[in-house]
Amino acid sequence: MFGTGVIHRGTGGDEGRGRGEHRSPLPGYLAGHDQDVASVNADLQIASLAVGARIQDPFLVLEVEQRGGDNPHTILHFGNRTGRLASAPVWASDAARIAGVTRGAVVQVIGDVSSYRDKRQLKISSIRVLPEGEIPWRSLMPSVGEVAPFWEVIDRCRREIRGPRLAAALALFYDDPDFRRRYEECPASLSGHHSALGGLLKHTAEIVIIARQMAKVMKGDGDLVLAGVLLHDIGKLEAYRWEGSFEYTDTGRLLGHVVLGLRMLERRIAAEPVPPCSPEEITILEHLILSHHGKLEFGSPVEPMTPEAEILHFADNTSAKVASFTEAMANPENFPAGEQVSAKTLWELDKRRVYRWRSDWGAEPGP
Repeated sequence: MFGTGVIHRGTGGDEGRGRGEHRSPLPGYLAGHDQDVASVNADLQIASLAVGARIQDPFLVLEVEQRGGDNPHTILHFGNRTGRLASAPVWASDAARIAGVTRGAVVQVIGDVSSYRDKRQLKISSIRVLPEGEIPWRSLMPSVGEVAPFWEVIDRCRREIRGPRLAAALALFYDDPDFRRRYEECPASLSGHHSALGGLLKHTAEIVIIARQMAKVMKGDGDLVLAGVLLHDIGKLEAYRWEGSFEYTDTGRLLGHVVLGLRMLERRIAAEPVPPCSPEEITILEHLILSHHGKLEFGSPVEPMTPEAEILHFADNTSAKVASFTEAMANPENFPAGEQVSAKTLWELDKRRVYRWRSDWGAEPGP
């Protein structure tokens, strides 16, 4: 059963705090304001919460999952910038307690971390929706943090492009302040690799480094590869929305980011009094966008037909897959009993398991 929904605040000290309870200091942006939020901590480390921990913190509602069957119930998926945690079932008899809780809402939750089938869940004692703006949703969403280093990589490489027409085509987007603002906010995926604010920019910077080195070794056109890297995912700015939750736009669902990226390039070039490139050059740029998933069954309308398109595809996949490995290895729920091999296959790694054994191979500790 749920509690009353009221958060009780003690008059001093740690009165009323249970052992293992996580309560958080008031952040600077709320200091000096008299409000009922007893605990505000956007950096509560969800991955480190042990079974039995008592929490009293704000969360973003990432998903409201309705399940039917003989015992209909609701699962609320909570998150902050460090991860996500599902609730224990909210049974139909308690449904009134979560009325008004919707995806994207910021809620104050009191509850205990429990375990079911080796998976942590949050047993809710109390929940209430916080007034809009009381806690900025950005402070609760996963984020890559400072984005300036990623822009430095991209802009430095752009300055090295030798062909003025190619540089001009990229400048249509990358010299546009509004495009840059949205690009540095957009996630690279909604729930897989680099699914964080700024994830697309970080993913792009990684591909820039990988793809340029591949082009150098394999004697491909490094400038054309760079152009493909910078253009291949621009459609995600129209395919995704990220204000309070990561989800598809209607056009994202209907067309997908590959087609939307092609349309964005065509639309932007058509708006220029004089196109920056020849028709043949534009077609090559379009091919890089359309083929970057590599296979028709992976969402590419065409497969790569140039060395640069092939390099782009594999560099893109390397960044995505290795990031997914890193995230999977850091998630304790993939290794519930401390095993070295993940307990289940992971969809983001093509339904493979993860092995997290490490060795220093006899190396001396670093400084």
